[in-house]
Amino acid sequence: MTYVIKARSSATELSILRSLHSRVALVENEFKRFVNLSKGLEGEDQFIHLIESLQSDTYLLHDICFEHNHSVFQIDTMLISEKEILLFEVKNYEGEFVYDAGTFRLVSNNQEIINPLHQLNRSIALLRSMLKSSNLSIKGYLAFINPEFTLLQAPVDTPIILPTQLKRFMKRLEQVPSSLSAKHLQLAEGLLKLHLPKSPYVRVPHYAYEELKKGILCSSCFTFMEQKDSRFMSCKNCGLSEVVDDSIMRSIEELRLLFPDRMITTRQVWDWCGSDVSIKTIRRVLGQNYTPKGLRRHRYFVDKILIDSTTN
Repeated sequence: MTYVIKARSSATELSILRSLHSRVALVENEFKRFVNLSKGLEGEDQFIHLIESLQSDTYLLHDICFEHNHSVFQIDTMLISEKEILLFEVKNYEGEFVYDAGTFRLVSNNQEIINPLHQLNRSIALLRSMLKSSNLSIKGYLAFINPEFTLLQAPVDTPIILPTQLKRFMKRLEQVPSSLSAKHLQLAEGLLKLHLPKSPYVRVPHYAYEELKKGILCSSCFTFMEQKDSRFMSCKNCGLSEVVDDSIMRSIEELRLLFPDRMITTRQVWDWCGSDVSIKTIRRVLGQNYTPKGLRRHRYFVDKILIDSTTN
């Protein structure tokens, strides 16, 4: 059975860019970054679904980041089995590419792209150095997940898994005998402790509160919602209907993501929600879900969990 030691982290950078994309016009390079992150996350999710369905005895760590010898490296998925550690670099590329003399090029315009095998090999080398006392072998694979991807001239001796090979590869993995021990669990938990919770690869564009369009975004299509009646919000674009309280709570979390230094006050949340919901409703939602601090005009709200944990 496959045991997930670390699930994929919430994509903070993507969440911020998605919110900004709905509220302000992104410049070209920011929009490209948003699209690439969205596609990459979709590909990782597809790969995670495949590998977590394995019935063999393994540990999995997703989206894990380490620092070793002053070098930072990130791994999409790490699989620990009885005798080896497998690293997977997952790409959701689409279109026709050619592999020629160690380079990847788009067939359509002959444009060269960064060779993802270099990143994989770097991660393998750094992990080997980090785990030099381990007797497990370390291998890596570059997995292309998109069925619309074609790689011409791919050498058979490169650790590349093409979309048509994914299911067969997973079957082969499942057929390899694996029996985990306490040492394997100790290794997995030790790696988890070394994980950097804040990846240095996150790049967030500059933005200001005053520049952003205010309102409640749909959780499905990320267009702006309207208040249907006193109890529900609705999205004209995709038809989603949602309880007002849930919409407000999502908007508060979005506000905290984008502006973690801003105090959560009734007036602040009302303004962020685009004045679409009454202050009375917002005050009720805040009172039911957060703990008030301060008095009258200086009142703000904090997480109940944080307050409770400090008083025990």
